Amino acid sequence: MSTLSPLPAPPEAVVQDDVHRALAEDIGTGDVSAALLPDVADNAYLLCKQDAAVCGRPWFDACHRALDPAVAIDWRVHEGQRVTAGTVLATLSGRARTLVSAERTSLNFMQTLSGTATITAAFVDAVRGTGTRILDTRKTIPGLRLAQKYAVRCGGGDNHRIGLFDMVMLKENHVRAAGGITAAMQAARALHPELPLVVEVETLDELRDALAIGCTRILIDDFDADMRREAVRIAAGQVPLEVSGMVDLSTVRGVAEDGVDCISIGALTKHVQAVDLSLKLGPPPG
Repeated sequence: MSTLSPLPAPPEAVVQDDVHRALAEDIGTGDVSAALLPDVADNAYLLCKQDAAVCGRPWFDACHRALDPAVAIDWRVHEGQRVTAGTVLATLSGRARTLVSAERTSLNFMQTLSGTATITAAFVDAVRGTGTRILDTRKTIPGLRLAQKYAVRCGGGDNHRIGLFDMVMLKENHVRAAGGITAAMQAARALHPELPLVVEVETLDELRDALAIGCTRILIDDFDADMRREAVRIAAGQVPLEVSGMVDLSTVRGVAEDGVDCISIGALTKHVQAVDLSLKLGPPPG
């Protein structure tokens, strides 16, 4: 039975805060249905009903331990592991009332984060062998950004910036307001020389301007295939190129094969398709 986790989760305080808010939202003044049950020792198991990449163990555990610090949770899989439909992910031993009270909130975290990890893994598989990295965006569920970005990593993807504070990213509106690519980039370097600088360009001329000044990465947004390949030729590996927008599982490999370094995909975190999970009282089947 695995206790491994391939990646560090967000700080414990972040996980606890997420769980505290979610349990308060669900339980409120008390679980009136669970109060009808005998307060006796019982067992449960967590079942995955579809093929998926597993993610969310820290939040699942924290939900149950917030209501019963003595609950025993025995995980059979690690974070990021690919599983098939019918896999028992974990078994639990605790009190019947608290197992039932924590059920929905713990599943909400697991199904949402496993959904993000699963779709990320699909995109990573689609570009495998090309050398292109799959990135997330800031298009996350409010209040769950660090959780979802962790799920992206569990699915084999990489994180873009966490927020507006850890990277200077100059997009169309910034460039326009600053008076052009050159002025915007020079201001960024002057004010925040220590931070990564990513610049969005809309033409090949703007690409040349960005290359001349130098930055961490260049975003070639809404380039067609011919422009994209020409951008790769012009950049010639001087600065990594990122593509964003209008990319799905049917097109992502073709974009990667054009030679870009990164593809950022908002759908990883904003189009959440929850993984089908259930928590059942009693021993696991078989």
